[in-house]
Amino acid sequence: MWSAGVDEAGRGPVLGPLVVGAVAIPTVDLPLLMEKGIRDSKDLTHAKRLDMATWFHEQASQRGWLHTVVECPPPRIDASVANNGLNLLEVELFAEALNPFRRNVEEGIEILNDACDVNAQRFTDRIASRLTNWPWPNSGMRSEHKADTNHAIVGMASILAKVKRDEAIVKLANTIGFPIGSGYPADPNTKAALGRLLEGSEPHKDLRWSWKTVSRAWNLLHGEDPPKRTWTEQHQRTLFDP
Repeated sequence: MWSAGVDEAGRGPVLGPLVVGAVAIPTVDLPLLMEKGIRDSKDLTHAKRLDMATWFHEQASQRGWLHTVVECPPPRIDASVANNGLNLLEVELFAEALNPFRRNVEEGIEILNDACDVNAQRFTDRIASRLTNWPWPNSGMRSEHKADTNHAIVGMASILAKVKRDEAIVKLANTIGFPIGSGYPADPNTKAALGRLLEGSEPHKDLRWSWKTVSRAWNLLHGEDPPKRTWTEQHQRTLFDP
């Protein structure tokens, strides 16, 4: 039997991707996560998250642990917000992160999601409807609020998601050529960068145009709302390690 956890990082920022991480390990290995002190990424320093992510990958190579990371870029976020909303986008991303596990876990898997909906059961049901050939043999799934705080398996998923988002933000800052902070609206460096990222004929492609912080600033500069965005699947990034 296997155990899996799924969580996201970057739901609230005005800049950069929303990242979903999923991990699956044999249930007998769960104590190893607790011995390592794995917990919610928000309770850890950047250095500690990197250490724990490195440890996970070492264990994965030795023990056959699985993980997926899905990076959802701002154009998809904006298009989804305009159509079905952010909660349904996260449902889709959680399902995309989980589906690759099906071909590697024949003996059954118990999945635990960090609920991104006030109704945890609804969140579970929506993910289940998007999993290939669900229910899988000898498998179950549930969602729980604060699962990243209460369960090491979900905390591990949150760490991988956060590390990947942090990498994306560093890469983006290097590409843009000036500091952009964390991407959260309250970050002074992000606030300072926002004006420069709105200087072109349209907002910078890595901003979330549908966010009120961006749309208000764009409206003040141009007297109109930002353009609507479209999304095509070929831009999606999903990383999977068997």
